[in-house]
Parts: sequence; C-alpha cells; structure tokens
Amino acid sequence: MAPRIVLIHAVTVAMPPIEAAFRALWPAAEQVNLLEDSLSPDRAREGRLTPAMTERFRMLGSYAAAIGARGVLFTCSAFGEAIATVAREQPMPVLKPNEAMFEAALAHGRHLGLLATFEPSVASMAREFEDMAEARGHDAALEVVCVADAMAALQAGDGARHDRLLAAAAPRLAHCDAVMLAHFSTVRAEAAVAARLHCPVLSAPGSAVAKLKAALACG
Repeated sequence: MAPRIVLIHAVTVAMPPIEAAFRALWPAAEQVNLLEDSLSPDRAREGRLTPAMTERFRMLGSYAAAIGARGVLFTCSAFGEAIATVAREQPMPVLKPNEAMFEAALAHGRHLGLLATFEPSVASMAREFEDMAEARGHDAALEVVCVADAMAALQAGDGARHDRLLAAAAPRLAHCDAVMLAHFSTVRAEAAVAARLHCPVLSAPGSAVAKLKAALACG
C-alpha cells in the first residue's frame, strides 16, 4: 500500500510546487491535501504566532493522524514553532517546509542568502535556520531579501510579474555562497533567479519530499 502523506497548506500557491516535486521524486506516495487558507491572513493580522493559532495546528496534526498519515508536510513557512509542536506530539514524521533546504544550504558554505516574499515568515525562518546552524556547530550567516510585491502579484494571478520581481532582487544576494528560495510558492521563479546568479539556488519542495521519503525508508 502506498504511504499516505498529508500535505497541509495555508496558501493555494504552495500546492502546485509540492505536487510537481512528488510527481518527480515520489509518485508512488498517496498525497492528501488539507488547505486552511485563513491561517496566513490571521498570522499577518496578529503579527505573531498566538497560542490559539498553535492550537489550530495541533488540531490539524491530530486530524492527519486520524486519517492514517504516515508522514506530514507543512508547506507554509510562517508557522515554524507551531509545526514543531505538532512534530513533538505526533508519532509520524512531521516536517517543516524548509528544514531539508536549510540542511542542504549549510553544505554550500558560510554566507547564505534567503529570497522571500512573505514578510511575516522571515523572522521565524531566520530563527529556525540559526538554531539549525548552531546545533550543527556551523557559523553560517544568513542574509535575507524580502520582495513583498512579488507575493502580492502572485496572489493577484500575475505569476510573470512575481518571477520578474524576484529575478530583479536576486543580484542583491550575488555575493552569497548559495541562495535559498524561502517559500514553496517561490520555486516557480527558480530558473529566473538562477539566471541572475552564479551561486547555487536552492528550493524547498524537492528537498522536503526527498527527506520525507528517506524518513519513511521508501525506495
């Protein structure tokens, strides 16, 4: 029986990139999509991750377990601490969206860039990255560039403008050893960003799928 993987989304634009990554890397997995699209506007309005919001994540994790999830992957990068709570409580692997990409980035050098589009996610992502680097004894330095207009363009249906804005901002990180695309939704701009840089450009969906597949020891 194919392992059931529950994908929990806060925005619809994160869904196509992870679906493409599963098709390419793990087509045998059974994907179940849960979309809770009030999370991102509530997070932006509150300006912080509240206990009530964390409780909503706990309920999502419990629901995933109740429907037989072998693994859970959250695809929105603004809720790292809430996802960590779910991971502590549930017996199956529960992944934050960017942890596998962060692991890969640390192998590329010390000075690393993060190209983001959703400002409320930046502080928590930076903390997650710094915590991972510290735990591994890595003296990595993270530089962040956030292009909020790109997310607005994507949500308005203008993907081409989203990609152009990210490509235009990419040279601000040209001095980095590697540049990470912060969100699942930004993977659509990977080629455009890479064309403006000479360093490696890393994206989250493929790394996340590979890590989850390995965690379940699925060949």
